[in-house]
Amino acid sequence: MKKLSLIFLSLLLALPLFGGPTDYKNRRQLIKENAELLRRIEELEQEVASYRQDRSEKELLEEELSGENENKISAGLENYTTNTDTLLGQWYLHRVSRIPGREQYNMDSVRFTSNVPDSVLMRRLEQMNAFITLPFNETVKNYMILYSEKMPRKMAEMMGLSQYYMPIIEESLRRYDLPLELKYVAVIESAFNPRAVSRVGATGMWQFMYRTAVSYGLRIDSYVDERMDPIKSIDAAARYFRDAYRIFGDWSLAISSYNCGSGNVNKAIKRAGGRRDFWSVYEYLPRETRGYVPAMVGAMYAFRYAKEYGLEPDPLALPTYVDTFHIHQNLHFAQVSELLGIPLDDVRDLNPQYYKDIVPGASGDEVIRLPFNYSSAFLDVQDTIYRHRADILFATKVEDGRETVGGKPVPTSAKASGNTGAWVYYKVKGGDTLSKIARKYNTSVKQIKTWNNLRSDSIAIGQRLKVGKR
Repeated sequence: MKKLSLIFLSLLLALPLFGGPTDYKNRRQLIKENAELLRRIEELEQEVASYRQDRSEKELLEEELSGENENKISAGLENYTTNTDTLLGQWYLHRVSRIPGREQYNMDSVRFTSNVPDSVLMRRLEQMNAFITLPFNETVKNYMILYSEKMPRKMAEMMGLSQYYMPIIEESLRRYDLPLELKYVAVIESAFNPRAVSRVGATGMWQFMYRTAVSYGLRIDSYVDERMDPIKSIDAAARYFRDAYRIFGDWSLAISSYNCGSGNVNKAIKRAGGRRDFWSVYEYLPRETRGYVPAMVGAMYAFRYAKEYGLEPDPLALPTYVDTFHIHQNLHFAQVSELLGIPLDDVRDLNPQYYKDIVPGASGDEVIRLPFNYSSAFLDVQDTIYRHRADILFATKVEDGRETVGGKPVPTSAKASGNTGAWVYYKVKGGDTLSKIARKYNTSVKQIKTWNNLRSDSIAIGQRLKVGKR
């Protein structure tokens, strides 16, 4: 706008003043000045159009980045439910049930002390030479000590998983020319858990809400939830970071918006008198978000100086090398496991986006990731694997509670229990759990999971569940 004002002022100054005969200029000079004025007016119009376009694009981005993400913190991100049918799922359930540190300490009031002098902490923070940095203060110091000294078991576990997931994340960040330090957002969001589901429905390693995920091209349907896909979800997260930085022009604010939505960050900026740096808006941000960026810096510090604190990664639970196969027919994980001898848990851990154990290749091109050492075995059976126990594994569910196998109805547990009426459905609300719903409808958690083909206690807001029969 400053440039527009200068151009407009120059136009005013350039206008000829006519006061008498001596003020008139010859025709040629007037034509030349008129042409110059027209050129400047055209330049001004272009500037205005460009300004309006930039403003419009930013408004669209702000609308896209706000909305559901502002609800990620409404009920907190501390409590996760996860798929417990895999070894990694059980590990996460028992060890990463909350954002690291939140279950043990009130980070708003705790003041940690360390045997490492502040001068050393400050020097190390400076030597990290991170693209995204924060000044050393008590808040940042607390998170540095938390991750490096107060949670050695969780750090060892996350460092172990990082050996598999970090290269995937870094590849996407490089593709969009983004700071590699953004990879530590995955530590704060989910502790590298691709199956993490918060009680407000944020899902996956990057904790995407439904609408935000769909707007960034992630597929969510009856068989696939790409929020759980480690590769596609980081690509979407990288594009989100890129767009957030275009709006705020500051990485700390862009990262904050990932947690609480651009709307909340914009409100904080307005309350801070228009100042656009993290510490100026700090007190106006939601409580959860205030510790978000400092926690990221703390995690970054602990990973960088892990050896100085004696932190060692746990053995890697996932294969280091995987191969990708394109699938054009429906494929069940059990077919892969039984014919190739791959543990079913390993297939699930490498392909968490197929949350019903089915790769729906019949509806389009799908991919499945398998340990590299099983590649030859898969190629050997790929012409016959789709027929293996297909009539049983792909039994068709019908609404009256029956399954059909080979076209013949087979009674399910609902049929066997004597319930023959129409299904009663319940729409999941915030704060619901399976046990709470089971009590409400006088049934059991196990029965609800059977009726709905759930492999875990994980449910999401808006999900429709069968809870009994009339």
